[in-house]
Amino acid sequence: MREHLSIRLGNSVSQMRLDQAIALQVGISRSLVAKLIKRGDLKINGRRPRKSDEVFAGDQVEILLPDTSEKSLETPAELPILYEDADVVVVNKPVGMAAHAAPGWEGATVVGALLAKGCQISTSGPKERCGVVHRLDVGTSGVMVVAKTELAFEALKRDFHDRKVQKIYHSLVQGYIEPAEGTIEAPIGRHPSRDFRMAVVEGGKPAISHYRTLERFLGASLVQVHLETGRTHQIRVHMQAIQHCIVGDPIYGGNPVQAKQLGLERQWLHAVSLTFTHPRTQKDLTVNAPLTKDLAVALEILRAQEDC
Repeated sequence: MREHLSIRLGNSVSQMRLDQAIALQVGISRSLVAKLIKRGDLKINGRRPRKSDEVFAGDQVEILLPDTSEKSLETPAELPILYEDADVVVVNKPVGMAAHAAPGWEGATVVGALLAKGCQISTSGPKERCGVVHRLDVGTSGVMVVAKTELAFEALKRDFHDRKVQKIYHSLVQGYIEPAEGTIEAPIGRHPSRDFRMAVVEGGKPAISHYRTLERFLGASLVQVHLETGRTHQIRVHMQAIQHCIVGDPIYGGNPVQAKQLGLERQWLHAVSLTFTHPRTQKDLTVNAPLTKDLAVALEILRAQEDC
């Protein structure tokens, strides 16, 4: 069954190209946006648009999303393997790749890429999410573990639920955070008026983020974030809540001008480290993921500005 999505565009995507705005606000690929337009499954203010059309805050968008297909499970894509044994495989998820197939997503997935490599994956859970014990946003890169056996799936799901897994991220945020080190404890739930966004809301699920400033630049700070909980978009929401939005994240208040100056087309957010108890050996295993080229280049630009 196909899902119908009706959204009103916000200020964060005003004056963007339609395909870019929809990709950012809905979380689907720009290529899928183009396909939906071609099929007549995407309309803006009641009319059929072009993907290059400029959009504005308040525009009403109607989308008829495609079904999650078997094909999306088999999408081959480049996926760096950081660690692998009989029970787990740990990858450096690229930006633009989803953890698993979902309605509205026709791009590459971690599950699909692993299956294309001939990798064994646990059969527990829904078919399109087999082996997936945690997720990273499409626009976030970095370390992600997938279960290959039922033993690993059950153990890792339990440990993530019980907050026994250490998740460390690096993020570039706007401005200078004061104090330079601290904890953000604020409940997160669905945005009251925008279904596709999360927000700090009364009655939301408990969410705790510990941060530490690593480096300061002109108008930005590189921070390390340790997630005690794992809510959807947690770091992005918490940073916006303390008025230090992630650079390159227009959905949660990022300045598009600053992102453009740094050559960024997505949020500067990377999962750098994951530490978990191996389900079979019961020994702690830490896997680190190097920065992607776009994030590293952005830091080089900022460091060069400091030297001027």
